[in-house]
Amino acid sequence: MSYIANFPNFGVTNFKGELAALSAAFLWAIGSVVWSKVGQRIRPLELNFLKGAIAIVFLVVTLLLSEQSLPAIDPLAFWLLLLSGAIGIAIADTALFAALNSLGARRTLLLKILTSPLVALIALVFLQETLTVAAWCGIFLTLLGVAWVVSERVPGTNGKEEYFWQGIVWAMVSTFGDAIGAILSRLALTQSTINPLWSTIIRLTTGLILLLIWILIKYQKNRENPIQKYKPVLTIKLWVIIIFTSFIGTYLGIWLQQISLKFAPAGIAQTLNATSPLFVLPIAVWLGEKVSFRAIAGVLLALVGIALLFRF
Repeated sequence: MSYIANFPNFGVTNFKGELAALSAAFLWAIGSVVWSKVGQRIRPLELNFLKGAIAIVFLVVTLLLSEQSLPAIDPLAFWLLLLSGAIGIAIADTALFAALNSLGARRTLLLKILTSPLVALIALVFLQETLTVAAWCGIFLTLLGVAWVVSERVPGTNGKEEYFWQGIVWAMVSTFGDAIGAILSRLALTQSTINPLWSTIIRLTTGLILLLIWILIKYQKNRENPIQKYKPVLTIKLWVIIIFTSFIGTYLGIWLQQISLKFAPAGIAQTLNATSPLFVLPIAVWLGEKVSFRAIAGVLLALVGIALLFRF
């Protein structure tokens, strides 16, 4: 059974990394809408662990069906993936949920845009990945378009002003964590024969183990039982929502992200991964919200940037 990174040999094959990044952004857009609601009932640390545990189950099933054994991997690449999972999943994702609770989605997404140029700069310094002037222009236009969309004032934001600076700190922790995690993954994927499925499993497993330790320490200190605490909250309906969102947003989303980092330069891959806010707009329309001309203009500007990334 072939896995998703092995695209047929069509014209789009040259852009498999870019297409994977856009697909991940689309799935993360759906996931972000759902997680923003679920996060009101489950704390960031526990929610991050829960979605990771469910995604691991899907990954193991995929692994068994595909009958893929762990390929020979350089020890350095293996440790890079472990570190990437610790920073990019255990720390960055938990910080992201905390930022969403403090700042609201729009402000958090605006700060998260900084991840893309940060990844490109780190890749330039440590991986010697040089991008063309056109590619840098594409990154700039894409980020400008996304920033224009997410910085628009929207009535009914769930951001809490009293936690503003706390949210800023959490958002920046998540931004730097994502950037470092992406670079470590890119380095491991390009310097070894490991495929994106196995790299995803290694990263998620590492993050999950650290989250479990974190939770056990937290609840032992507070002398609480997490199962008893969340048992009334986790209804069958909520379980279905969490499982579905973990499937598309974590299982497929992170897998596609790893594919994008394997087959596209880190700066381009992360820029396209950061276009989730653009996909949120049609979801907002579907939910009955009004979309302004500014939002539409931002999408068009970002699409011009994306076109430059695909052309060059």
